[in-house]
Formats: sequence, structure tokens, C-alpha cells
Amino acid sequence: MRAVVLWASDASTNLGVRALARGSRDLLRRVWPDVEVEFVDFGHRPEQLRFGRKRSLIRERVLREHGMMTWLRSFDLVWDTRSGDSFADIYGLDRHLKMSMLYEFAQQAGVPTVLAPQTIGPFGSRTGRLAARRNMRRSSLVYARDPASVAAARELGRPVDRLASDLVFGIDQPTPSTGHDVLLNVSGLLWKPNSHVDSERYQRFVRATIAGLLDAGRGVTLLPHVLDSADHDNDVPVSRMLADEYDGRIDLHVPTDLDDVRETIAGSAVVIGSRMHACLNAVSTGTPAIAISYSRKFKPLFDEIGWPHVHALGEPDALAAQVVATATGPSLTADAEAARDRGREAITAIESDLRALL
Repeated sequence: MRAVVLWASDASTNLGVRALARGSRDLLRRVWPDVEVEFVDFGHRPEQLRFGRKRSLIRERVLREHGMMTWLRSFDLVWDTRSGDSFADIYGLDRHLKMSMLYEFAQQAGVPTVLAPQTIGPFGSRTGRLAARRNMRRSSLVYARDPASVAAARELGRPVDRLASDLVFGIDQPTPSTGHDVLLNVSGLLWKPNSHVDSERYQRFVRATIAGLLDAGRGVTLLPHVLDSADHDNDVPVSRMLADEYDGRIDLHVPTDLDDVRETIAGSAVVIGSRMHACLNAVSTGTPAIAISYSRKFKPLFDEIGWPHVHALGEPDALAAQVVATATGPSLTADAEAARDRGREAITAIESDLRALL
């Protein structure tokens, strides 16, 4: 039994992408204990795939110079995560079409294809919607991780087979480490000018939150969730800059890998995060998380598992005061554990579908 997991990698610098990879692998192994899993992502691909440009994929499909179709046929299952939130054209139509084309070619190869639990939509273009509709209609199974995605799938004409949750809930529970109180994940993406939020307001919110936590006598540790790389979209530089700015009053923990970040999170009192999977890694281990949302993908997912602590970036000082009050208030651990259990139940329900598929 061989399965390829698309658009997730256990070597990505983005620990959210690693969580998708680990959750996928663990889920597939519970269904088929002997399954051999291979990961494919933009930074980690076999020589048979040429997806630097759309024309490279099309050329390979027509001329078969590198063996893409033979490689695809070597698998018993194609499990497509779309990096969790890329079954949409909000990150650019080119990205959406390249991902959709590879999935289409897997379908043409005759391999059962499954859209793993993920965010579906939004789509701002007719071409984006057409590509999504074609992928979905030819899928063996389609899963959404939130009710808004269920509605989007229905509008595209192919209802989902099941509303699940995020794949992070399929990962085995970690052994908690010790020594951290409040973990603060600051997004390098949002810190700089970006298309999601006002970066200056975000910076003001972060500093006001740190000040409020310190005034309340809480220990603060910065926790990057996208590790250092040449890509400007990572959390390490801003975390180091803030650690220097506060000159010993706050700590910094740069995780070495997914296990490290989950063990660190599981041993903390609360996580305040701007990366969605920093918060999901928390709730999936029974640790309270306060999420600062920058897109539609946050709130419906957390609402579905009964976790209400999701905030859009509003007036910085008022939001910081609200976040600090929640973080320093009565313990939310019991609520987080209940949300964790709901997420795990939603992911476990998929297993019977997969067993029936093959």
C-alpha cells in the first residue's frame, strides 16, 4: 500500500505544514498500518514532477519526458492537503491552478483521489471556481474542516462527504515539557506590510499584549511557528528582535521541529498565536489558545470544535487588554481538553470512509 500526500512535508520550515504532514501520516497508518507514505510540496518534490510553471506540468503530461504519469500510477491513494488553506485563489491563481493540475493528472492516472480535511474557498475568479469544481467532482472523497467550507463546496456543486476538523487532531499526544507560562507566537508575515492586516496596528497590539502580561506578573516566551529560512515569511527574525528589545524581560524558544513545538506548547499555561496552527497545536494538546485571526479560515474551524477564543485584529490597545484578561483569568484547560476531544472525534470518523474506499 502506497500513498502520496500532496502539499505537506515533514521537512517544511512551516510547522503548520509539518502538522498537516504528520496528521496525514498518522491517520493513514491507523487505517492501513503498512502504508508507505511519500510527501510532495513545492520545496520537496521527486524528479518526475515539474511544477515550477504550469506549462512544465502540461508539457510533462503530453510528452511524458520524466515519468510523471508512471510515478502517479505507482500509488494506491492520492491524499491532497492543499497546504490546509490553498484550495482557493486568494494566494494567487497560478498557485491554485498548479495544485489543481497535478490533482487532475492523478485522477487521469486512475488513482483514487481524496481532498483531505481543509478550507475550501474563497474563490475570486471564474477560472479558480471552474478548476475547483472539476477537481471536486472527480474526487473519490472530499472533506472540509469547517462549516464555511461545507457551504462553499455545496455552492460548487459537489457537497463534502463529511465535515471533519483539522488534521492536527490526528497527531498522537506529546509528552509535555516544563518551564513556560504564556507562549506568544508573533507572525513574521503580519509584522511586515501585508495584504491581511495593518502591520503597524499589529505591531502595536503585540507590544501592548507583552506589556499587559508583564504588568500582570506573567512569564512571556516568544514562540516562532515558521522557522528561519531565506523566505521572508518566517517568525524567527521578529521574535529575536523583540527578545532583544525587551532585554531579558521575555524569553525566546525557537523550536527544533514539530515534536519540540508540541511538547513546549503542551507544557505551557496558554498560547497567544497569530499562526493558526500554533493555536491548533495548542488546542489539539489540551492547551488553551487565544487566536488572532487574519482570515476567514480561523473562526469557523474553532467554532465547530467549541472553542470561542478567536479575535480579529481590531483597535490594538483594546484587543490587547481583552487578550491579557483572558490569558490571566480563570483556567480554560478543561474547555481546551473538551475542544481537543471533539476535534479528535471528527478526524477519527474519517477512518471508516477510507477503509471502505480501498
